[in-house]
Amino acid sequence: MKSRIIVTGGLGFIGSHTVVALHEAGFEPIIIDNLSNSRLSALDGIENLIGFRPQFAQIDVNDAFALKQLFEEVKPQAVIHFAAFKAVGESVEKPLMYYRNNVGGLITLLEMMKETGIKDVVFSSSCTVYGEPSEIPVKESTETKPAESPYGATKQMGEVILKDNSSWCNTQCLRYFNPIGAHPSAEIGELPLGVPNNLIPYLTQTVAGIRKSLTVFGSDYDTPDGTCIRDYIHVVDLAEAHVSAVKRLLDQSYADSFEVFNIGTGNGSTVLEVIQGFEKATGLPVPHTIGDRRAGDVVKVWAETTKVENVLGWKAKRNLETMLKDAWNWQKKLSERADN
Repeated sequence: MKSRIIVTGGLGFIGSHTVVALHEAGFEPIIIDNLSNSRLSALDGIENLIGFRPQFAQIDVNDAFALKQLFEEVKPQAVIHFAAFKAVGESVEKPLMYYRNNVGGLITLLEMMKETGIKDVVFSSSCTVYGEPSEIPVKESTETKPAESPYGATKQMGEVILKDNSSWCNTQCLRYFNPIGAHPSAEIGELPLGVPNNLIPYLTQTVAGIRKSLTVFGSDYDTPDGTCIRDYIHVVDLAEAHVSAVKRLLDQSYADSFEVFNIGTGNGSTVLEVIQGFEKATGLPVPHTIGDRRAGDVVKVWAETTKVENVLGWKAKRNLETMLKDAWNWQKKLSERADN
């Protein structure tokens, strides 16, 4: 019998790709999503990729009763927890919304896991927990400084909560860097509702003519070209990291009940390098302007990946050009759907 894995936020960008990766690895993913920042069409894409429609429940992770009912019915072996708001800029504007959803939702989830005897969770954390990092590349042992945004603070709090519950709950805490790209089939990808908060969907929508111009936030940072540096990782690589983390939990091969891993490529790219990389990969110009700095943005961050490669046995395989080509192919498919 296949191990059942609950995936909260399983119709979101990272969640949907992880559902596919779990299926391909022989697990039975069960999706929870409240559709607040995702669309049901992602379920169609997943079905096209895996050949059947996985079990889906439209549940909010703050709904204790619904969670408990599902857990008792499904009896999952582990949970992967993605369900959270994720935009740095929006979190600065709406901090209470972020604390209620990201922190409150995790607490409710853990309470229901404990009540129903589920002990294993993979937590979707973020490199934002390092704040403006004291060393580059960032190691898992690098000091976590005060977060630059409420979003980052919710991820820091999430880690503290999980660590404080490590007497009964086993956690693989994955600190992502910047996921981009899409499934190479273009069946699933990033699907922001409204105006995108993240660089790549805004960039691809600009090239597709949906947005007038991409704004680069700040050009006077202490970086080679003055724009912020991030470690961009292909979403399929990231999804595969979650599969490795689930296996580590179920095999009970972890060294500690709370473990942390950086999930990145180990390379940093500036915003302008990403724009130039997209133009090179696709042959298409990216209309863009330089704007003011944005509140909450860290100047530069990229991952030290030695630990995740040696301990979790995972390594990013896909390069920036592949990420950008896949993101553009996904945008083209979205534009075709809109035209039809």
